[in-house]
Amino acid sequence: MANELSLLNNIRPEIRAMSAYHVPDATGFIKLDAMENPYGLPDDLKAQLAQRLADVALNRYPVPTYDALARRLRDYAQIPDAFGLMLGNGSDELIHLLSMAISKKGEKVTILAPSPSFVMYRMSALLNHVNYVEVDLRQTERDFQLDVPAMVAAIALHRPALVYLPFPNNPTGGEFARADMLAVIEAARQVGALAVVDEAYQPFANHTWMGELATFDNLLVMRTVSKLGLAGVRLGYMAGRADLMDELNKVRPPYNINVLTEAAVGFVLEHAHVLESQAAQIRATRAVLFDGLSRLKNVTPFQSHANFICARFEDGDATFEALKARGILVKNMGKAHPMLHNCLRLSVGTAEENHALLTALAATGLP
Repeated sequence: MANELSLLNNIRPEIRAMSAYHVPDATGFIKLDAMENPYGLPDDLKAQLAQRLADVALNRYPVPTYDALARRLRDYAQIPDAFGLMLGNGSDELIHLLSMAISKKGEKVTILAPSPSFVMYRMSALLNHVNYVEVDLRQTERDFQLDVPAMVAAIALHRPALVYLPFPNNPTGGEFARADMLAVIEAARQVGALAVVDEAYQPFANHTWMGELATFDNLLVMRTVSKLGLAGVRLGYMAGRADLMDELNKVRPPYNINVLTEAAVGFVLEHAHVLESQAAQIRATRAVLFDGLSRLKNVTPFQSHANFICARFEDGDATFEALKARGILVKNMGKAHPMLHNCLRLSVGTAEENHALLTALAATGLP
């Protein structure tokens, strides 16, 4: 036992104090907990994709520059050639690489973000010895927005190297007001900080900041293909000033995008209209789900521009367990942040899945 304890002591104490990211087994459930696109590819495209993947040379390393995939992403996301591009194994890896790139030995470096927001911002900072500062959002009756005076004051006080602005925000779902975003981006610029707009849920949003890269020299825009419908292949991408991206690319592992991911994403982007049609369908069913939740007693859904809805219940824990007992898995956010007390995050599913969710909620008998 003494030897076992000494071996564990080789692990950093802050790592040992952490809890591993838990992904529950969804076997047999209607899965509405992970903000996934509920629609698959049409059968004809599946067959074509299978052939494309069969032709991949698995015995060869990927091309480190992934030029062909980068070109398709630039065309799809309308990223001008003047700006640099970096790809990652999901946006999670990009977040990790950003923390790695800004950390400095012997210096206190800070990342700042609104709260509640994506858990990986904090985790990547911790893993890379970077200080992490959170600024609580401002909650209204049906929305969560940036607390601009508090954000600007925190930026001036802590002088972060990087500020995250999730747009739309996970787990609250809403878009932050444009004027507020501009104020925070400018405040970050004043202290020499990078402003990273995380557009993971852009297919379901009203606006993108990708077209404004030329306006703000400190702006980076990060996206993922996960929410678009390719969560299983793990690909994130980030665009910004070419010189900045050149430096950030130095910390990227040379073969971080595998050949199957490159082939699969490249193929699907040739048929992007299919995914765009699915995103439009999700936006439409989101409106139906929001209306249905609004009609339920003691349920407060918050405005969403993502593919999920955050809603507050009279008793979030009991509602979560009641849904689980009825075969529906959602995400219980009640312990993630005080603002999310009694809140559940409900992914937008198919029309049939959303109907099953609303029916189950009405049948729970909970207040």
